[in-house]
Amino acid sequence: RKYKLFSRQCRLTLSSPLPDKKWQLSKKRTPQQGQLEVSRPGADVDLKTPVLRISQLDALELDSALEQLVWTQFSQCFQNCRPGLLTPIEPELKALLRLLLWRFTLYSSSATVGQSLLSLCYHNTLSSSPRYRPLSRRQKLGLALLTVGPRWLQERSHSLLLCFGLSSGGLLSETDCGLLQQGLRSCLTVVSTIAQLASLINFLVFLRKGQHPVLAERIVGARAVFTKSNVVRDITYQYMNRELLWHGFAEFLIFLLPLMKTRSLKATVSAILFGRESVDGEGAAERQGVWKECGLCSEWPTMPHTVGCQHVFCYYCIKSHSIADACLTCPKCGAEAGQPVPVKLEVEMIGR
Repeated sequence: RKYKLFSRQCRLTLSSPLPDKKWQLSKKRTPQQGQLEVSRPGADVDLKTPVLRISQLDALELDSALEQLVWTQFSQCFQNCRPGLLTPIEPELKALLRLLLWRFTLYSSSATVGQSLLSLCYHNTLSSSPRYRPLSRRQKLGLALLTVGPRWLQERSHSLLLCFGLSSGGLLSETDCGLLQQGLRSCLTVVSTIAQLASLINFLVFLRKGQHPVLAERIVGARAVFTKSNVVRDITYQYMNRELLWHGFAEFLIFLLPLMKTRSLKATVSAILFGRESVDGEGAAERQGVWKECGLCSEWPTMPHTVGCQHVFCYYCIKSHSIADACLTCPKCGAEAGQPVPVKLEVEMIGR
């Protein structure tokens, strides 16, 4: 019986078709293919999940902060040079730095630095494919032109208009040059107004639909999408708690500081550290030195007044402090302050 069962199994095995070698090879390559699919750019991009509006705005803020940081670090390299060295070419330098950032971020990976930090990237909405498609080269160049060009033109427009005024001695007369400048200025004003109005309308549409926060993205057909299919938004309240504590502490100081007599506190601390000046025993020469500066602002006394001691004060300083503090004392010697009295000096004219 065992022999019959064994022979039946052998016949079944021999009668069944052998597996194909291609199927075996493909089965062996399945894990590698899975790794390749995971590592392929755009494999995990989620086009169905809408990107939050706050994430898109945060990405724009991060990009602006990066541009400001790069410009600050670049300008600090010339801090030991003469002042105003970069001022004549500042718009061109800023445009060049923006182009460098565009070349090594958006052009190479279809995502800005802010979007990369928030797991976002640009998707080509002009493509008819249902899958993720990165931006084309023409779209990337369009984004660079629409983001860098208007800023440079806005910063350089005044200088460009002044350049036309330098041709008064050339082919154009002064009247024609003035009319040309006025016409160009009017055209720039109209174009700027239209651009601002279009940006406002685009932002309102963005608040309604949640796509294209910048007008340039809508023009070239670029939409922000998540780079990962399962993006977990990690919400922490550490920053919010810190801001609430700081604002509460600031409001407490705003309420408390007007109630404190900072001048009296400062005078008391200085008296403890440096000691009080004696009221008596001062010479005429030292007294003249005391009269050269106000006891409160330490400047040359304007409309000098005294309060009963040897020190002199500006009229505004001593009057405002006496109104604010009924028990005012001299901050220099600690004597009780009376009513402000103008300083009267006897001037003796000696003829030569």
